Amino acid sequence: MAMQSLTIILLVLAILLAAGIPISYAIGISALAAILKTVPLDVSVLTAAQRTFVGMSKFSLTAIPFFVLAGNLMNQGGIAKRLVDFVMALLGKLPGALLVTNVGANALFGAISGSASAAAAAVGSMVQEGEEQQGYDRAVCAATNGASAPSGLLIPPSNTLITYSLVSGGTSVAALFLAGYLPGILWALCCVLVAVLIAGKKGYKGTPGAFDWKILGAATLRAIPSLSLIVVVIGGIVAGIFTATEGSAIAVAYALFLGICYRNITVKGFWKILVDSAKMSGMIVFLIGVSNILGWVMAFTQIPQAISQTLLSLTDSKVLLLLLMNLILLVAGTFMDVTPAILIFSPLFLPVVQAFGMHPVQFGLILVYNLCIGNITPPVGNTLFVAIKVGRTSLSDVMPYMLFYYAAILLGLMLVTYVPAVSLLLPRLAGMIG
Repeated sequence: MAMQSLTIILLVLAILLAAGIPISYAIGISALAAILKTVPLDVSVLTAAQRTFVGMSKFSLTAIPFFVLAGNLMNQGGIAKRLVDFVMALLGKLPGALLVTNVGANALFGAISGSASAAAAAVGSMVQEGEEQQGYDRAVCAATNGASAPSGLLIPPSNTLITYSLVSGGTSVAALFLAGYLPGILWALCCVLVAVLIAGKKGYKGTPGAFDWKILGAATLRAIPSLSLIVVVIGGIVAGIFTATEGSAIAVAYALFLGICYRNITVKGFWKILVDSAKMSGMIVFLIGVSNILGWVMAFTQIPQAISQTLLSLTDSKVLLLLLMNLILLVAGTFMDVTPAILIFSPLFLPVVQAFGMHPVQFGLILVYNLCIGNITPPVGNTLFVAIKVGRTSLSDVMPYMLFYYAAILLGLMLVTYVPAVSLLLPRLAGMIG
Protein backbone atom coordinates (compact mmCIF):
# COMPACT_ATOMS: atom_id res chain seq x y z
CA MET A 1 0.00 0.00 0.00
CA ALA A 2 2.84 2.38 0.82
CA MET A 3 4.49 2.30 -2.60
CA GLN A 4 1.11 2.55 -4.35
CA SER A 5 0.27 5.62 -2.29
CA LEU A 6 3.68 7.16 -3.03
CA THR A 7 3.19 6.52 -6.76
CA ILE A 8 -0.21 8.25 -6.64
CA ILE A 9 1.23 11.22 -4.75
CA LEU A 10 4.13 11.70 -7.17
CA LEU A 11 2.01 11.16 -10.29
CA VAL A 12 -0.77 13.54 -9.25
CA LEU A 13 1.76 16.10 -8.00
CA ALA A 14 3.66 16.00 -11.31
CA ILE A 15 0.46 16.39 -13.37
CA LEU A 16 -0.81 19.31 -11.29
CA LEU A 17 2.53 21.13 -11.34
CA ALA A 18 2.80 20.62 -15.11
CA ALA A 19 -0.70 22.11 -15.42
CA GLY A 20 0.44 25.22 -13.54
CA ILE A 21 -1.44 24.54 -10.29
CA PRO A 22 0.19 26.34 -7.30
CA ILE A 23 2.46 24.04 -5.29
CA SER A 24 0.39 24.35 -2.08
CA TYR A 25 -2.80 23.15 -3.78
CA ALA A 26 -0.90 20.47 -5.67
CA ILE A 27 0.53 19.02 -2.45
CA GLY A 28 -2.86 18.95 -0.71
CA ILE A 29 -4.72 17.40 -3.66
CA SER A 30 -2.05 14.75 -4.27
CA ALA A 31 -2.13 13.76 -0.59
CA LEU A 32 -5.93 13.48 -0.66
CA ALA A 33 -5.78 11.38 -3.84
CA ALA A 34 -3.42 8.93 -2.15
CA ILE A 35 -5.54 8.46 0.97
CA LEU A 36 -8.90 8.06 -0.81
CA LYS A 37 -8.07 4.41 -1.49
CA THR A 38 -8.35 3.55 2.18
CA VAL A 39 -10.38 6.36 3.80
CA PRO A 40 -13.87 7.65 2.79
CA LEU A 41 -14.03 11.08 1.14
CA ASP A 42 -15.81 12.85 4.02
CA VAL A 43 -13.35 11.51 6.59
CA SER A 44 -10.30 12.35 4.46
CA VAL A 45 -11.46 15.93 3.77
CA LEU A 46 -12.25 16.56 7.45
CA THR A 47 -8.90 15.12 8.51
CA ALA A 48 -7.11 17.20 5.88
CA ALA A 49 -8.72 20.39 7.22
CA GLN A 50 -7.76 19.47 10.79
CA ARG A 51 -4.14 18.68 9.82
CA THR A 52 -3.84 21.95 7.90
CA PHE A 53 -5.06 23.94 10.90
CA VAL A 54 -2.75 22.04 13.27
CA GLY A 55 0.19 22.59 10.92
CA MET A 56 -0.41 26.34 10.81
CA SER A 57 -1.03 26.71 14.55
CA LYS A 58 2.50 26.05 15.81
CA PHE A 59 3.91 28.98 17.76
CA SER A 60 7.39 28.44 16.29
CA LEU A 61 5.97 29.28 12.85
CA THR A 62 5.71 32.91 13.98
CA ALA A 63 9.45 33.20 13.41
CA ILE A 64 9.02 32.86 9.65
CA PRO A 65 6.86 35.97 8.99
CA PHE A 66 9.03 38.01 11.36
CA PHE A 67 12.25 36.97 9.58
CA VAL A 68 10.58 37.63 6.20
CA LEU A 69 9.64 41.13 7.39
CA ALA A 70 13.14 41.72 8.78
CA GLY A 71 14.65 40.64 5.47
CA ASN A 72 12.41 42.98 3.47
CA LEU A 73 13.26 45.85 5.82
CA MET A 74 16.94 45.10 5.28
CA ASN A 75 16.46 44.99 1.51
CA GLN A 76 15.03 48.52 1.54
CA GLY A 77 17.10 49.89 4.40
CA GLY A 78 20.41 50.72 2.70
CA ILE A 79 22.24 47.69 4.07
CA ALA A 80 23.67 46.28 0.82
CA LYS A 81 25.86 49.31 0.00
CA ARG A 82 27.54 49.25 3.40
CA LEU A 83 28.22 45.51 3.18
CA VAL A 84 29.67 45.83 -0.33
CA ASP A 85 32.02 48.61 0.83
CA PHE A 86 33.10 46.52 3.83
CA VAL A 87 33.89 43.43 1.77
CA MET A 88 35.64 45.50 -0.90
CA ALA A 89 37.88 47.08 1.73
CA LEU A 90 38.64 43.63 3.18
CA LEU A 91 39.14 41.56 0.00
CA GLY A 92 39.76 44.18 -2.67
CA LYS A 93 43.43 43.29 -3.16
CA LEU A 94 42.65 39.79 -4.44
CA PRO A 95 42.62 39.14 -8.22
CA GLY A 96 39.22 39.96 -9.60
CA ALA A 97 38.49 42.16 -6.60
CA LEU A 98 34.94 43.00 -7.64
CA LEU A 99 34.08 39.34 -8.28
CA VAL A 100 35.40 38.38 -4.85
CA THR A 101 33.55 41.31 -3.30
CA ASN A 102 30.36 40.13 -4.99
CA VAL A 103 30.76 36.69 -3.40
CA GLY A 104 31.49 37.99 0.09
CA ALA A 105 28.72 40.60 0.04
CA ASN A 106 26.21 38.02 -1.24
CA ALA A 107 27.03 35.71 1.66
CA LEU A 108 26.54 38.51 4.20
CA PHE A 109 23.49 40.14 2.63
CA GLY A 110 21.84 36.80 1.83
CA ALA A 111 22.23 35.76 5.46
CA ILE A 112 20.75 39.04 6.71
CA SER A 113 17.91 39.27 4.17
CA GLY A 114 17.14 35.54 3.98
CA SER A 115 16.70 35.69 0.20
CA ALA A 116 19.19 34.54 -2.43
CA SER A 117 17.32 36.40 -5.18
CA ALA A 118 17.31 39.62 -3.15
CA ALA A 119 21.05 39.28 -2.57
CA ALA A 120 21.70 38.70 -6.28
CA ALA A 121 19.59 41.73 -7.19
CA ALA A 122 20.87 44.13 -4.53
CA VAL A 123 24.57 43.23 -4.44
CA GLY A 124 24.77 42.59 -8.18
CA SER A 125 23.43 46.06 -8.87
CA MET A 126 25.91 47.60 -6.43
CA VAL A 127 29.05 46.11 -8.04
CA GLN A 128 27.84 46.25 -11.64
CA GLU A 129 28.97 49.81 -12.40
CA GLY A 130 32.50 49.15 -11.15
CA GLU A 131 32.71 45.88 -13.08
CA GLU A 132 31.72 47.63 -16.31
CA GLN A 133 34.20 50.45 -15.74
CA GLN A 134 37.03 47.95 -15.25
CA GLY A 135 36.11 45.91 -18.33
CA TYR A 136 34.84 42.76 -16.63
CA ASP A 137 32.96 40.28 -18.82
CA ARG A 138 29.24 40.60 -18.08
CA ALA A 139 28.72 36.83 -18.28
CA VAL A 140 31.49 36.20 -15.73
CA CYS A 141 30.00 38.79 -13.38
CA ALA A 142 26.48 37.36 -13.68
CA ALA A 143 27.73 33.80 -13.12
CA THR A 144 29.68 34.87 -10.02
CA ASN A 145 26.72 36.83 -8.67
CA GLY A 146 24.22 34.00 -9.22
CA ALA A 147 26.46 31.19 -8.01
CA SER A 148 27.36 32.87 -4.72
CA ALA A 149 23.93 34.27 -3.75
CA PRO A 150 22.47 31.04 -2.24
CA SER A 151 25.33 30.78 0.27
CA GLY A 152 23.40 33.22 2.47
CA LEU A 153 20.48 30.78 2.76
CA LEU A 154 22.72 28.44 4.74
CA ILE A 155 24.06 31.14 7.04
CA PRO A 156 21.55 32.02 9.80
CA PRO A 157 19.05 33.39 10.39
CA SER A 158 17.58 31.03 7.81
CA ASN A 159 13.87 30.39 7.15
CA THR A 160 14.76 27.19 5.33
CA LEU A 161 16.38 25.74 8.46
CA ILE A 162 13.37 26.79 10.56
CA THR A 163 11.11 24.96 8.09
CA TYR A 164 13.28 21.85 8.30
CA SER A 165 13.18 22.02 12.10
CA LEU A 166 9.37 21.92 12.02
CA VAL A 167 9.14 19.09 9.49
CA SER A 168 11.83 16.95 11.13
CA GLY A 169 9.95 16.79 14.41
CA GLY A 170 11.53 19.62 16.35
CA THR A 171 15.26 19.51 15.59
CA SER A 172 16.86 22.35 17.56
CA VAL A 173 16.72 25.60 15.61
CA ALA A 174 19.72 26.94 17.53
CA ALA A 175 21.76 23.84 16.64
CA LEU A 176 20.72 24.12 12.98
CA PHE A 177 21.64 27.81 12.94
CA LEU A 178 25.11 27.11 14.31
CA ALA A 179 25.51 24.17 11.94
CA GLY A 180 24.75 26.40 8.94
CA TYR A 181 27.79 28.64 9.30
CA LEU A 182 30.52 26.32 8.03
CA PRO A 183 28.56 24.94 5.02
CA GLY A 184 27.55 28.50 4.08
CA ILE A 185 31.12 29.76 4.38
CA LEU A 186 32.32 26.68 2.46
CA TRP A 187 29.94 27.51 -0.40
CA ALA A 188 31.23 31.09 -0.48
CA LEU A 189 34.87 29.95 -0.39
CA CYS A 190 34.25 27.59 -3.31
CA CYS A 191 32.92 30.55 -5.27
CA VAL A 192 35.86 32.75 -4.23
CA LEU A 193 38.29 30.08 -5.48
CA VAL A 194 36.61 29.89 -8.89
CA ALA A 195 36.33 33.69 -9.11
CA VAL A 196 40.05 34.13 -8.41
CA LEU A 197 40.98 31.47 -10.98
CA ILE A 198 38.77 33.03 -13.66
CA ALA A 199 40.10 36.49 -12.78
CA GLY A 200 43.67 35.26 -13.10
CA LYS A 201 42.97 33.75 -16.51
CA LYS A 202 41.26 36.91 -17.78
CA GLY A 203 43.76 39.29 -16.18
CA TYR A 204 41.42 41.00 -13.73
CA LYS A 205 43.58 42.66 -11.10
CA GLY A 206 42.87 43.66 -7.53
CA THR A 207 42.63 47.29 -6.47
CA PRO A 208 46.00 49.05 -6.88
CA GLY A 209 48.17 50.17 -4.00
CA ALA A 210 48.93 48.77 -0.56
CA PHE A 211 46.31 47.44 1.82
CA ASP A 212 44.80 50.44 3.62
CA TRP A 213 43.78 49.81 7.22
CA LYS A 214 42.13 53.23 7.46
CA ILE A 215 39.74 52.44 4.61
CA LEU A 216 38.96 49.05 6.16
CA GLY A 217 38.37 50.69 9.54
CA ALA A 218 35.97 53.27 8.10
CA ALA A 219 34.09 50.63 6.07
CA THR A 220 33.89 48.38 9.12
CA LEU A 221 32.41 51.14 11.27
CA ARG A 222 29.76 51.79 8.61
CA ALA A 223 28.97 48.06 8.33
CA ILE A 224 29.00 47.17 12.05
CA PRO A 225 25.34 48.11 12.68
CA SER A 226 24.24 45.84 9.83
CA LEU A 227 26.56 42.98 10.78
CA SER A 228 25.45 43.27 14.38
CA LEU A 229 22.03 41.94 13.44
CA ILE A 230 23.50 38.48 12.97
CA VAL A 231 25.49 38.73 16.20
CA VAL A 232 22.55 39.95 18.27
CA VAL A 233 19.94 37.53 16.93
CA ILE A 234 22.05 34.38 16.62
CA GLY A 235 24.05 35.14 19.77
CA GLY A 236 20.85 35.59 21.76
CA ILE A 237 19.33 32.36 20.45
CA VAL A 238 22.47 30.29 21.01
CA ALA A 239 23.03 31.76 24.47
CA GLY A 240 19.44 30.95 25.41
CA ILE A 241 18.55 34.58 26.09
CA PHE A 242 15.56 34.31 23.77
CA THR A 243 13.97 31.78 21.43
CA ALA A 244 14.15 31.80 17.63
CA THR A 245 10.66 33.29 17.52
CA GLU A 246 11.56 36.08 19.95
CA GLY A 247 14.81 36.60 18.05
CA SER A 248 12.88 37.11 14.82
CA ALA A 249 10.83 39.89 16.44
CA ILE A 250 14.02 41.53 17.69
CA ALA A 251 15.41 41.31 14.14
CA VAL A 252 12.37 43.23 12.86
CA ALA A 253 12.79 45.99 15.45
CA TYR A 254 16.52 46.21 14.76
CA ALA A 255 16.09 46.28 10.96
CA LEU A 256 13.38 48.95 11.20
CA PHE A 257 15.59 51.06 13.49
CA LEU A 258 18.50 50.86 11.03
CA GLY A 259 16.28 51.69 8.05
CA ILE A 260 14.95 54.79 9.82
CA CYS A 261 18.44 55.87 10.89
CA TYR A 262 19.73 55.46 7.33
CA ARG A 263 16.65 57.42 6.09
CA ASN A 264 15.80 54.79 3.50
CA ILE A 265 12.38 53.75 4.87
CA THR A 266 9.42 56.10 4.56
CA VAL A 267 5.88 55.66 5.90
CA LYS A 268 4.62 54.77 2.41
CA GLY A 269 7.56 52.44 1.84
CA PHE A 270 7.03 50.77 5.21
CA TRP A 271 3.39 50.01 4.38
CA LYS A 272 4.45 48.39 1.09
CA ILE A 273 7.05 46.31 2.95
CA LEU A 274 4.37 45.15 5.40
CA VAL A 275 1.99 44.15 2.59
CA ASP A 276 4.70 42.31 0.63
CA SER A 277 5.88 40.52 3.76
CA ALA A 278 2.32 39.49 4.66
CA LYS A 279 1.75 38.04 1.18
CA MET A 280 5.00 36.09 1.24
CA SER A 281 4.49 34.89 4.82
CA GLY A 282 0.92 33.80 4.12
CA MET A 283 2.10 31.74 1.18
CA ILE A 284 4.86 30.05 3.19
CA VAL A 285 2.71 29.33 6.27
CA PHE A 286 -0.18 28.01 4.18
CA LEU A 287 2.25 25.76 2.32
CA ILE A 288 3.55 24.39 5.61
CA GLY A 289 0.00 23.83 6.83
CA VAL A 290 -1.00 21.95 3.68
CA SER A 291 2.18 19.88 3.79
CA ASN A 292 1.00 18.63 7.18
CA ILE A 293 -1.67 16.70 5.25
CA LEU A 294 1.09 15.07 3.23
CA GLY A 295 2.98 14.20 6.42
CA TRP A 296 -0.12 12.60 7.91
CA VAL A 297 -0.76 10.58 4.74
CA MET A 298 2.84 9.38 4.69
CA ALA A 299 2.65 8.33 8.34
CA PHE A 300 -0.74 6.62 7.84
CA THR A 301 0.41 4.65 4.80
CA GLN A 302 3.94 4.10 6.21
CA ILE A 303 5.63 5.52 3.12
CA PRO A 304 8.85 6.62 4.92
CA GLN A 305 9.33 3.12 6.35
CA ALA A 306 8.79 1.58 2.92
CA ILE A 307 11.30 3.92 1.28
CA SER A 308 13.81 3.31 4.06
CA GLN A 309 13.50 -0.45 3.64
CA THR A 310 13.75 -0.18 -0.15
CA LEU A 311 16.87 1.98 -0.14
CA LEU A 312 18.55 -0.08 2.57
CA SER A 313 17.79 -3.25 0.61
CA LEU A 314 19.57 -1.85 -2.46
CA THR A 315 22.88 -1.50 -0.67
CA ASP A 316 24.26 -1.41 2.84
CA SER A 317 26.85 1.16 1.81
CA LYS A 318 26.29 4.49 3.53
CA VAL A 319 28.38 6.20 0.85
CA LEU A 320 26.22 4.94 -2.02
CA LEU A 321 22.96 5.68 -0.21
CA LEU A 322 23.98 9.27 0.46
CA LEU A 323 25.14 9.65 -3.14
CA LEU A 324 21.78 8.36 -4.39
CA MET A 325 19.85 10.73 -2.13
CA ASN A 326 22.02 13.66 -3.25
CA LEU A 327 21.28 12.85 -6.89
CA ILE A 328 17.53 12.71 -6.21
CA LEU A 329 17.61 16.00 -4.30
CA LEU A 330 19.71 17.73 -6.95
CA VAL A 331 17.28 16.71 -9.69
CA ALA A 332 14.25 17.69 -7.56
CA GLY A 333 15.84 21.04 -6.73
CA THR A 334 16.03 21.96 -10.42
CA PHE A 335 12.23 21.85 -10.62
CA MET A 336 11.06 22.84 -7.12
CA ASP A 337 11.56 25.74 -4.74
CA VAL A 338 13.49 25.07 -1.55
CA THR A 339 10.60 25.24 0.94
CA PRO A 340 8.18 22.75 -0.71
CA ALA A 341 11.05 20.40 -1.46
CA ILE A 342 12.05 20.42 2.22
CA LEU A 343 8.46 19.65 3.19
CA ILE A 344 8.29 16.71 0.77
CA PHE A 345 11.72 15.10 1.11
CA SER A 346 12.45 15.52 4.83
CA PRO A 347 9.94 12.86 5.98
CA LEU A 348 11.01 10.58 3.12
CA PHE A 349 14.77 10.54 3.66
CA LEU A 350 15.23 11.41 7.34
CA PRO A 351 14.27 7.88 8.56
CA VAL A 352 16.77 6.42 6.07
CA VAL A 353 19.75 8.44 7.30
CA GLN A 354 18.76 7.94 10.92
CA ALA A 355 18.80 4.19 10.29
CA PHE A 356 22.56 4.34 9.78
CA GLY A 357 23.20 6.85 12.55
CA MET A 358 23.32 10.25 10.85
CA HIS A 359 22.34 13.17 13.07
CA PRO A 360 19.21 15.08 11.93
CA VAL A 361 21.19 18.34 12.06
CA GLN A 362 23.70 17.09 9.51
CA PHE A 363 20.96 15.79 7.24
CA GLY A 364 19.20 19.15 7.45
CA LEU A 365 22.28 20.91 6.11
CA ILE A 366 22.77 18.29 3.38
CA LEU A 367 19.14 18.74 2.35
CA VAL A 368 19.22 22.55 2.29
CA TYR A 369 22.63 22.65 0.55
CA ASN A 370 21.33 20.34 -2.19
CA LEU A 371 18.15 22.29 -2.73
CA CYS A 372 19.93 25.65 -2.76
CA ILE A 373 21.85 24.44 -5.82
CA GLY A 374 18.47 24.26 -7.54
CA ASN A 375 18.22 28.05 -7.09
CA ILE A 376 20.99 28.45 -9.66
CA THR A 377 20.13 25.55 -11.96
CA PRO A 378 17.79 25.75 -14.98
CA PRO A 379 14.93 25.26 -15.76
CA VAL A 380 13.66 26.98 -12.55
CA GLY A 381 16.81 28.57 -11.12
CA ASN A 382 15.18 31.80 -9.93
CA THR A 383 18.36 33.25 -8.44
CA LEU A 384 20.38 32.51 -11.58
CA PHE A 385 17.82 34.26 -13.77
CA VAL A 386 17.77 37.28 -11.46
CA ALA A 387 21.57 37.49 -11.74
CA ILE A 388 21.35 37.22 -15.54
CA LYS A 389 18.73 39.98 -15.67
CA VAL A 390 20.76 42.25 -13.39
CA GLY A 391 23.90 41.53 -15.41
CA ARG A 392 22.14 42.21 -18.73
CA THR A 393 23.44 39.06 -20.36
CA SER A 394 22.03 35.69 -21.47
CA LEU A 395 21.82 32.14 -20.17
CA SER A 396 23.88 30.81 -23.07
CA ASP A 397 26.73 33.22 -22.27
CA VAL A 398 26.62 32.55 -18.52
CA MET A 399 26.40 28.75 -18.49
CA PRO A 400 30.02 28.01 -19.58
CA TYR A 401 31.24 29.86 -16.48
CA MET A 402 28.52 28.38 -14.27
CA LEU A 403 29.93 24.91 -14.99
CA PHE A 404 33.09 25.83 -13.06
CA TYR A 405 31.01 27.13 -10.16
CA TYR A 406 28.82 24.01 -10.18
CA ALA A 407 31.92 21.82 -9.93
CA ALA A 408 33.28 23.74 -6.93
CA ILE A 409 29.90 23.91 -5.16
CA LEU A 410 29.34 20.17 -5.69
CA LEU A 411 32.75 19.53 -4.14
CA GLY A 412 31.51 21.49 -1.14
CA LEU A 413 28.38 19.31 -1.10
CA MET A 414 30.52 16.18 -0.91
CA LEU A 415 32.35 17.61 2.11
CA VAL A 416 29.07 18.49 3.84
CA THR A 417 27.74 15.01 3.07
CA TYR A 418 30.70 12.84 4.01
CA VAL A 419 32.50 14.94 6.65
CA PRO A 420 30.10 15.31 9.62
CA ALA A 421 32.31 17.89 11.31
CA VAL A 422 31.49 20.45 8.61
CA SER A 423 27.93 20.57 9.96
CA LEU A 424 28.28 19.33 13.51
CA LEU A 425 31.49 20.91 14.79
CA LEU A 426 30.02 24.22 15.99
CA PRO A 427 26.85 22.74 17.60
CA ARG A 428 29.03 20.20 19.40
CA LEU A 429 31.44 22.84 20.65
CA ALA A 430 28.43 24.75 21.96
CA GLY A 431 27.17 21.63 23.74
CA MET A 432 23.89 21.55 21.78
CA ILE A 433 24.30 18.02 20.42
CA GLY A 434 26.19 14.96 21.59
